[in-house]
Amino acid sequence: MAEQPVDKKSFKKLGTRHKARRRAVDLLFEAEARDVDPADLLDERVELATRDQAVAPVHAYTHTLVEGVADDLDRVDGTIESYLKDWELSRLPAVDRAILRIAVWELFHANDVPPVVAVDEAVELAKELSTDDSPSFVNGVLGQVVLVAPQVRAAAAATRAPRPEADA
Repeated sequence: MAEQPVDKKSFKKLGTRHKARRRAVDLLFEAEARDVDPADLLDERVELATRDQAVAPVHAYTHTLVEGVADDLDRVDGTIESYLKDWELSRLPAVDRAILRIAVWELFHANDVPPVVAVDEAVELAKELSTDDSPSFVNGVLGQVVLVAPQVRAAAAATRAPRPEADA
């Protein structure tokens, strides 16, 4: 029997993050289809939601994901490509690229998201939005990325750590 969330508030928070991820996938997908910068498209949507009450506001975590992926796109894509067997990133379905980009970014940068959650969410999004083969494909790629994610996080933390100033 699966464990239930501790309380309804925790469960709701998980649902909110899922919706934020799904909207981030939508925005990354649309940005690629329209050949526009994802951060610019995000700004457009925020402005539209401000002007039009019928448009849902953009969740803060959607901001984090879209801006994070846009800022680190080369490393994220390079990581994904390094784990594709007999495939090229450009040949993947665009929705799978968006899902993988978000999950890899989370694995590398989202300290509050356990790796298993990032992978599970990506697989769920692939089930909802992509082909029948996509969930297992996404899981396989991310299963390899999970193995290197701790080293990437540690390297990033080491470069961010304040350096002690030399005594004069």
